[in-house]
Amino acid sequence: MPAQIWPLIFSGCLTLGLLSACGDAEPPAQPAPPTLAKELIFYDWADDLPQSVIDAFTAEYGVKIIYQTYETTEEAVQNLRGGQIYDVVVVDNQFVPELAAEGLIAMIDHRNVPNFKHISANFRDLIFDPGNRYSVTYNWGLTGLIVRGDRAPQPVTRWADLWDPRYAGKVAVRAQPRELVALTLLSLGYSLNSENPQELDAALNRLLDLKKAAFFVEVEAASAVPKLLSGEAVILQGWAEDYQMAHAANPAITYVLPQEGIALWGDNFVIPASSPRPHTAEVFLNFLLRPEISAQIVNEKKYANANEIAHPFIKPEIRDDPVIFPPVEMLQRAYFYSPLSPEGESLYRRVWERFLAGDPRIER
Repeated sequence: MPAQIWPLIFSGCLTLGLLSACGDAEPPAQPAPPTLAKELIFYDWADDLPQSVIDAFTAEYGVKIIYQTYETTEEAVQNLRGGQIYDVVVVDNQFVPELAAEGLIAMIDHRNVPNFKHISANFRDLIFDPGNRYSVTYNWGLTGLIVRGDRAPQPVTRWADLWDPRYAGKVAVRAQPRELVALTLLSLGYSLNSENPQELDAALNRLLDLKKAAFFVEVEAASAVPKLLSGEAVILQGWAEDYQMAHAANPAITYVLPQEGIALWGDNFVIPASSPRPHTAEVFLNFLLRPEISAQIVNEKKYANANEIAHPFIKPEIRDDPVIFPPVEMLQRAYFYSPLSPEGESLYRRVWERFLAGDPRIER
């Protein structure tokens, strides 16, 4: 064999792979993906994720979803700090930074969540989680007032109308600490993220006035909306799902985005650092981000999501509803909840405690 042929043969062996020894050995086996867990603990608002979606995941992957619920995100955060075990948790934007700083949520391996690519650029790399290292955007929306127009003596246009004596006893609110303090701050002309002690003092005193004229209702629309339909409430602090359910039953019910400013909320999926099943959790997140699954959630729950590739699968009457998917001009009047400083968190917590206790003093 001519000598010049040897380099060509040797080069060909290298091209096929140094470890293959020109075909004498098998290529290294790829590591098998981790085995999926038999069950997964999902922690969220009640009825926030449709049962049909849970059933579809279980049918495809054989993983049972244990759906546990909370009444406020503050409760969820407290339970995470207390060592409760969950695999996927839904939390508001503003809580992601503190949970990450405290080491309570894990970094997400995006190699296991390739459907994250479907999330709109408008909902990626946001200030509360640069690079989406710890969170995946779930859904979002605006907080407004759902009003019985046929029972209101005059048009409701402002947060301040909650304190109108003509509606005393007919105002229904949710016991959501951050949101209720925020809308009260807005009613006074302050930022919904204010950490100014004097402004929060004023908000507390105003909340105590509201406490005399309002009553609490459950977070779930199915429990809250009947209070509006029966006439027990004329004004309900609420969200898109509340309005859709109420308006379908009574066309005189309207959705009001108050003049003082609108609160823009966002929910996210996170994986607790204590989860014993992080790989299965990531598989679950990837499933939820499939466009047709994301659309199924929107079609059933009627909240906007951040999955732009899902839009063609959303029912047109939902996709084109400005209450569910607000236009840009509405969003220009909206404000995201910002993460609070540790001092701000402490101050808000004390405001809420004093509000519940009926005590106008904020101890610092």
